[in-house]
Amino acid sequence: MNIDLFKVREDCDPDLDRRPCLLPDLEDRKTLKKYLADCTREIDRLQYRMYAENRQSLLVVLQGMDASGKDSAVRRLMSGVNPQGVIVSSFKHPSALELDYNYLWRHYAKLPQKGTIAIFNRSYYENVLITRVHPELLLAERMPGIDSVDKVDEQFWLDRFEQIRKFERILAETGTHIVKFYLHISRAEQKRRFLDRIERKEKHWKFSSGDIRERKFWDQYMHAYSQALRHTSRDHAPWYVIPADSKPFARLAIGRVILEALQGMRPEFPAVAQSELDMIAAAREELLAE
Repeated sequence: MNIDLFKVREDCDPDLDRRPCLLPDLEDRKTLKKYLADCTREIDRLQYRMYAENRQSLLVVLQGMDASGKDSAVRRLMSGVNPQGVIVSSFKHPSALELDYNYLWRHYAKLPQKGTIAIFNRSYYENVLITRVHPELLLAERMPGIDSVDKVDEQFWLDRFEQIRKFERILAETGTHIVKFYLHISRAEQKRRFLDRIERKEKHWKFSSGDIRERKFWDQYMHAYSQALRHTSRDHAPWYVIPADSKPFARLAIGRVILEALQGMRPEFPAVAQSELDMIAAAREELLAE
């Protein structure tokens, strides 16, 4: 699998209309699951090294339309990874307290500690996605000079993209590696998954009438995603557009990108001083002598 095919180049139009939501000639589901299991084992091995090294961390950002498979991707990908080394955070509508701060504030506390992986299931990018489709939501942030949606112009979004780029640049420069995924689902597949949630009682809890309302803004969301990906995909914080009509393929593709990121970090077990090695040898002798 050539994951570079999914990467969005700096300042390039991601051209979502032309990118596939489903790739032809996929392996069967059983084979994809086997590949994913192999990938997860390697992620676990490298995460263990990263945890021991305690110098770097990895931030994984998952974005996508409703029913694109973000939750199941997290569940499958991290099922074989030590839970001590992975923290998953989902960001919903900000609370009254969170709105008293800038829009990035609530994400700082959820950033990965050194040696760990943090997964953001939705993220600070909602502040250039749903707020772009529904700019009236911005009024709750009580920003100076923004007292009506008429004040939200194109420059506002360019400034916000710049703020996000600076935020991610600081993270990258201080040891947090970043990979970001847009799960590219087709409108037809989203419809199928919504109907599946409606028709199966055990999935009713997943269904929200708000999802149907938001579906009406599909084209506006595609524009918002295109702009966000174009303006914030950088070599130190790249976006990957993952074909997501096949969940097994999407999970494997995400796993391969995460694995490649960890391999690029080259985590190593910390070196042990000779004095510590002497102490370990002495402890061994003492234990064997009992």
